Amino acid sequence: MESSQAVCRTVCGDVDAGGLGRVLTHEHLLSLLPGPGVLGGRVGDAESDAAESDPAEFDAARIAAAVAALSGLREAGFGTVVDLSPYGDAGRDAHGANAALLPRIAEASGLHVISGTATYRAEFSPEWVRRAGIDELADRFVADATTGIGESGVRAGILGEQPTSEGRVTEHEERGLRAAARAHHRTGLSINTHTTHGTMALEQIDLLQEEEVPLDRVVIGHMDNHPDLDYVRRVLDRGVTVGFDSIGKEYWDVRRPPPDDRQPDGRPDSQPDGRFDKPAIKQSDRTRAHRLATLVAEGYADQIVLSQDLTGGQMWLNLATHGRHGYGYLGGVFLTHLGALGISAAAVDRMLIANPARLLAVGHPSTKPRRTEPSL
Repeated sequence: MESSQAVCRTVCGDVDAGGLGRVLTHEHLLSLLPGPGVLGGRVGDAESDAAESDPAEFDAARIAAAVAALSGLREAGFGTVVDLSPYGDAGRDAHGANAALLPRIAEASGLHVISGTATYRAEFSPEWVRRAGIDELADRFVADATTGIGESGVRAGILGEQPTSEGRVTEHEERGLRAAARAHHRTGLSINTHTTHGTMALEQIDLLQEEEVPLDRVVIGHMDNHPDLDYVRRVLDRGVTVGFDSIGKEYWDVRRPPPDDRQPDGRPDSQPDGRFDKPAIKQSDRTRAHRLATLVAEGYADQIVLSQDLTGGQMWLNLATHGRHGYGYLGGVFLTHLGALGISAAAVDRMLIANPARLLAVGHPSTKPRRTEPSL
């Protein structure tokens, strides 16, 4: 593998593998503000009517919010944040142009910022993603890694977060995973997935193995949210890395898409007025910490990475963690819980430094012949 210097240069200037510091491996730096209304007036919609007004004011506000929330990380030994926002979701715009804001966050915060590239679940995806085939998506991911995401000039350093739904893998999601797998062979970048509440991890692994992706180059995300530790062990025993990457997110609402024309079938809002049920989930950090301590004691520390998946939309539900400490919660609070449970500093360093550095290093592109798109 090459040094991770090749990855970091895409956003934050030259840095060798030892210069990454502690790494938050799964974040969304442009998702802290809900919209331009926070500025007291409408800012132009960059996707549909960019000519109407200049969105620069909102961009500046998002940068300022991210930099403020990141303050203190360097003093806690963190040097790098990985932004895994997919096209059209978690702060990333439909065509990726606003990835250009990430270098400005890196410069102002003094941290390295590495961008991923991915598509997301169909109900949150822009139309071009929903219509794209495997080969088109793979070509887009390769271009994102080699020439830059959209018009941003920022080259992706990892493929992800590439999702599946709760309890199922849709045809749309299978296309995205296969495209990421094929882009891996052409770029040497690792793959980071999204599981919805920890489900479908084994199915993700099966699919990536069909595409001949080496599993030591795969992170299965959000496994700290699965209720069964034996299931997490089964995933680890396949040879992948798992993300305990929702630290601090103890309460969250199950996401539902807004009832508007972003629905896959293009229908307008058909939701009647009145009460409706919305599921929510709790996963305490006490449980996360105890499960981590168990897995580390069993020898899995070389297969775990840590992060927070912090977004502004969830912070109000987690006032004692993300709401109070922002990105500093993991290093400033959660690690003290791990120490109290007997997790050594060396094990923490593996999860926060060595494992991310291994995954963010760029492997040599595969010589495997490029496949043609199958019928799904």
